[in-house]
Amino acid sequence: MKNVLVLISDPARPAVTDAVVASAIEALKANGVTVGAPDWLDEGIACDLPFDGTAAPISLAGVDAVFLPAEGRRKKLLVADMESTMIHNEMLDELADFLGLREKIAGITARAMNGEIDFAGALEERVGLLKGLPVGRLDEAATRIRYMPGGATLVATLQKNGAYCALVSGGFTYFTAMVRKALGFDLDAANVLEHDGTSLAGTVGHPILGKEAKLTTLRRLAGERGLGDADAISVGDGANDLPMLKAAGLGVAFHAKPAVAAQVPARIDHGDLTALLYLQGYRRSDFEERKDP
Repeated sequence: MKNVLVLISDPARPAVTDAVVASAIEALKANGVTVGAPDWLDEGIACDLPFDGTAAPISLAGVDAVFLPAEGRRKKLLVADMESTMIHNEMLDELADFLGLREKIAGITARAMNGEIDFAGALEERVGLLKGLPVGRLDEAATRIRYMPGGATLVATLQKNGAYCALVSGGFTYFTAMVRKALGFDLDAANVLEHDGTSLAGTVGHPILGKEAKLTTLRRLAGERGLGDADAISVGDGANDLPMLKAAGLGVAFHAKPAVAAQVPARIDHGDLTALLYLQGYRRSDFEERKDP
């Protein structure tokens, strides 16, 4: 069959029951499509429903329901955002906390990630507020990093199957280097926080890595490997991720801001990062299991 509906729930809260699968099949058939036999990728957590035809979006409590073409699901390039995607944190907000500016800077961050204000301008404004912060605070902020569940297994499984994995962030190289090493990414790219070795200058190195740079990086990495956009999977949550999410063969809005989720068909609101493996048709038995940092 030409299409597949992938049902995915959070592994910590399995919700893909036989009743949920039956409900999804009923909804598909109501659209006049032909539905094949359910194929369990992970009992209670993920299930494929192959079908032919065109179906309307399906809403199921506690379950992500994603429509995909059946062919070409497995990708050879992963380009991932870092903040609020591979990690829970927004590191600028963590740094702002040391100056009592978390609320102010977090508000700017939220507006930028929802596409309400220009990303580059918002970045420079927020970094400017950090001028004079001791460089040693960067290490302190790094101790606060909380990794998103499933990230280490996602990267290890894709690499085992020949994929190249890149961490491309609008954040800072100081933190992406740590996250790359912890999760096993092949490459990281981000912005540079400028300082004199003692305190932050309140400026960021140019050119700023924003939404267009993320897209350019995806296409450069694909081209270097003889791949096309269709061979890539990208994941992110903010407005600066939209170009790469729309360009990749499979762009995934992961626990994304409303303005982003509304523009990306493949949305994961409930699952963890292993959802990106189920979307590609991997079974749990295929996973290269890694403990999250």
